[in-house]
Amino acid sequence: MERQLSLRQLEALLSVVEHGTMTRASQALDISQPAVSRLLADLTEALGFPVLERHDGRLTPTQEARFLLPDIKRSLELVERISDAGRSIIQRKAGELRIACLPGFSVSYLPEFLAKFLRDRPDVTITLEPDRPERILEWMVGAQFDVGITDTDGFEGHPALESTRIDIRTVCIFPETSPLAELSVIRPRDLVGQRLIHARRESDYFRQLQAAFAEDGESIQTFIEARQFTTACEFVRHGIGVSVISELDAAQYTQRGVAFRPFAPALPHRLSLVRPIHKAPSLIALEFIEEFSASLCAFASA
Repeated sequence: MERQLSLRQLEALLSVVEHGTMTRASQALDISQPAVSRLLADLTEALGFPVLERHDGRLTPTQEARFLLPDIKRSLELVERISDAGRSIIQRKAGELRIACLPGFSVSYLPEFLAKFLRDRPDVTITLEPDRPERILEWMVGAQFDVGITDTDGFEGHPALESTRIDIRTVCIFPETSPLAELSVIRPRDLVGQRLIHARRESDYFRQLQAAFAEDGESIQTFIEARQFTTACEFVRHGIGVSVISELDAAQYTQRGVAFRPFAPALPHRLSLVRPIHKAPSLIALEFIEEFSASLCAFASA
């Protein structure tokens, strides 16, 4: 039966070539001299020609073996790189992470978090794809991404997804020169006469906000409808109006001409971290979910 080449045989040949004797080669490989001889004999049989010859008491590669040496070195270097990559993956320092998220996250909180997350993981590559919740749901069900970050309840209880819900506190954000800055807590009645920038009307969040105004005996005076909280922040920054948004987004705009105060009644913004059930999560994905969730604790509602 034809013998197969092994990496250990190639290591033995390269070690003898580099050190010149069986004794030194065996010491470098940390195996016995007879073991080195056996590996070289098996290599000779597998190749069908001698790989070593003796000159002046020193073992040197045959002409045929010299022809193979560059490929042998490249092969062993490749194996070493694979081994290093494997160790990096185990240590969470390498790998690929595909994240689908809401557009606002891709330009606000997430880049800052990822900068810290990647600091000790130099060989991790990231794909960040922002889109609307409906598209994120399609991607996650199809296991096209490792993690999804969204704000819709449609992900909870989905048979193809594992979902973690985090309720984020909401605040009222306004230009820092606004009289609202004198209040410690802002209620719907305080926003009467203000130009309100709000979420899209068909969203659960808008309906909750509308109900909060109704409970306070007021009605929402709509001004601008914006799908993303970051868009609302930009309008407020330019002095166009006020908005009730997640504290997570509002915090990105401190010292940028805006201020915010707690909003009452409590109106949590529901955030979901999701991953596909039928796709085994990578170590990097699990670590991302754990650390990202922990980073949101400072903004989570009680």
